[in-house]
Amino acid sequence: MNLIKHFAAIAVLSVYWLPVSQGVGAQEINGVLGSPEATTTIDGKQLPPPDPAFRGVVKEKASESTPWWPPRVVPPKGAPNILLIMTDDAGFGAPGTFGGVIPTPAMDRIAQSGLRYTNFHSTSLCSPTRAALITGRNHHVAGFGVVAEIATGFPGYDSIIRKENGTVGAILKNNGYATSWFGKDHNTPFYQASIAGPFDQWPIGMGFDYFYGFVGGDASQWQPNLFRNTTAIYPFQGKPGWNLTTAMADEAIQYMKGLKEIAPGKPWLVYYVPGGTHAPHHPTKEWVDKISAMHLFDGGWNKLRETIFANQKRLGIMPANAQLTPWPKGLPEWDTLSWDQKKLFIKQADVYGAYLAYTDHEIGRVIQAVDDLGELDNTLIIYIGGDNGASPEGMINGTPNEFTTFNGVPVPVKDQFLWYPFWGSERTFPHFSAGWAWAMDTPFKWVKQVASHFGGTAQGVAMSWPGHITDAGGIRRQFHHIIDIVPTILEAAHIPVPETLNGIKQRPMDGVSMAYTWSKENANAPSHRTTQYFEMLGNRAIYHDGWVAATTPATLPWELSTATPPDVITGYNWELYNVAEDPTEFNDLAPKMPDKLKEMQDLFYAEAKKHDVLPMDNSTLTRWNAPRPSLTAGRKVFTYSGGLIGVPPSDAPSILDKSYTITAEVEIPDGGAEGMIVTEGGRFGGYGLFLSKGEFGFDRGKVVFLYNLLDLKRTMWEGPYLEPGKHTIVFDFKASGEGLGKGGTGVLSVDGQEVATNTMDHTTPVTFPEDETFDIGEDTRTGVAMVEYRYDVPFNFTGKIDKLTFTLE
Repeated sequence: MNLIKHFAAIAVLSVYWLPVSQGVGAQEINGVLGSPEATTTIDGKQLPPPDPAFRGVVKEKASESTPWWPPRVVPPKGAPNILLIMTDDAGFGAPGTFGGVIPTPAMDRIAQSGLRYTNFHSTSLCSPTRAALITGRNHHVAGFGVVAEIATGFPGYDSIIRKENGTVGAILKNNGYATSWFGKDHNTPFYQASIAGPFDQWPIGMGFDYFYGFVGGDASQWQPNLFRNTTAIYPFQGKPGWNLTTAMADEAIQYMKGLKEIAPGKPWLVYYVPGGTHAPHHPTKEWVDKISAMHLFDGGWNKLRETIFANQKRLGIMPANAQLTPWPKGLPEWDTLSWDQKKLFIKQADVYGAYLAYTDHEIGRVIQAVDDLGELDNTLIIYIGGDNGASPEGMINGTPNEFTTFNGVPVPVKDQFLWYPFWGSERTFPHFSAGWAWAMDTPFKWVKQVASHFGGTAQGVAMSWPGHITDAGGIRRQFHHIIDIVPTILEAAHIPVPETLNGIKQRPMDGVSMAYTWSKENANAPSHRTTQYFEMLGNRAIYHDGWVAATTPATLPWELSTATPPDVITGYNWELYNVAEDPTEFNDLAPKMPDKLKEMQDLFYAEAKKHDVLPMDNSTLTRWNAPRPSLTAGRKVFTYSGGLIGVPPSDAPSILDKSYTITAEVEIPDGGAEGMIVTEGGRFGGYGLFLSKGEFGFDRGKVVFLYNLLDLKRTMWEGPYLEPGKHTIVFDFKASGEGLGKGGTGVLSVDGQEVATNTMDHTTPVTFPEDETFDIGEDTRTGVAMVEYRYDVPFNFTGKIDKLTFTLE
């Protein structure tokens, strides 16, 4: 090494890359500093690290100067690839790996080569769990005290991951990892989910180099609201049978293959979070047929619980002293159901089971791809079974359209048989009965949304890393939480939590590493997590040293109601469990141990103050409709021209629960026109103003306004055919009163003449489908019409839209 390079190396070591502290490891330099091939690790305290000073020589002539390249930052030697997998709305007892009857061989593979964790917990709802997972902080600290759809203007509830809570993607990326996110993004605020941005709360703004997935709580797997980075894409158009569950695996496999071929030594993080098994339950017919033929659910939900619990004891998932918690009084016993109820509910469960099996199969393809690339031994795989307990959001009877639940509309069993033959297909947006949700959470009480009990928070986890996790097939019972995943990953990669990220001082992580559990010698070591609070929608609990104090839920999560909830502080009873001896929370000790209960309650409120849980709020509908930042806030008039697609509901004019007028000024070419002028929603609810497609050359070009009430009823206003030239179309709707879902009268006019008047008894009260968008000039994803005036998307408008105006009252 010449003198210049020698001093350059010393300078760099002294001002840029200091030895890594906190036991993570010393700096590692490969190659000669200043040469193009040089690489280095960094101490990781300041991310990104400051640019090193140029240590070459600059004179007037390049021939007399010495170049000097800054070394490329790489992770520490031995840092593994990370495949972080999490399914959606899968209860603890759903996958076969944790005693369920649904086959999950991919999860089995990870469990058999590594460990199963049987005392691991989430937050009880989707986006809160996901915020905690990627930040290592408690979900209120991460801004997601509730799901993004009901965010409010308090630090713990505003759906904004603050910059002091850097994600695992940002940390690993700045330490030399390739980072990617495939699947569900439920952590972008709704009001930032359009092309207007900003994009700092999108995956690519939170440290992930590449994003392929959907934004929001759920999405059709047949026609999803799909993005590549921040651009909406529609790969399903013209491809019958296309399904995101398979397409996403294809995309992740190709991504990993590309990295291997382009940068074979570069470690990667693949955050893989499919939509399964959140509603809509959308498996392929092949999988529905396969699971239906197994008759897994024919005995009903009560028998299913007994079977799962027996399996859990046989597999060692539950200890011998565990007791199966009782069936709740709020849900019907299977034997009390009629023949048609049983027939429908079995179909619902078969489709759900098919969806979980299908999802696991595609995850298995991703895992096998890692193996085929020769990377399995160098990959830490963490497979989390669900982001919360199984979902009761299908209400008592289930539903062919989940948005009936979100709008508080139960669908009678007899009516659901209209969808029975194609349950799970693109014609449905289905969810099963709440009875199945309770069964899928065996052996615990309660379900998704309920953070106070393990039925809402217990998740089975399988984890493997060949050569590092050597107790193949082992079971771990230490208490852990979703916030513990990031610290585990960082310890495996020998990367510290940064002190600053993008100039922002970082908040310490709330999680602790689980890596101490990897050795066989520590199989029964005390848990490194001694305390953990839980809170969601007013239900709350506190874990401490083997004890849990929990509130008794005051409302039923499968009975959506506009009734005023009880006082969030004084309106709840408390229960007390010694979960070290009673792991299913069977025996309530609160009446016998009031002092212990009081001690635990005091601890909960201390943790609540520390972690942005206050102010607590147990309202739902009020929060759903609460004002929040929006590009539409305060606007009553919206004007557009030409075409515009992919606008999320939060950035579109909302016609819900109000009077409104839509005015379209259009030009019709010679030969007439057809197509969508403006629409929001689709097959499962929404509206559209369009010129009809017609059949066999007949009825083309007729003015139609169609209102689709949750795929239960369609109301139409029909006008004349439009001749070539300029025309003005007006749809004027007057609501019959104030309040949710009020009906009203609509008048359709063309060129100043009223052409149709019709009334509706009810309108959509709360929300159109959140995975659909506001589109002008075409219709993306699904159409609002079903039989009459049916069309195929994108149904482009073949005229010209000079001006489109929405006026809201």
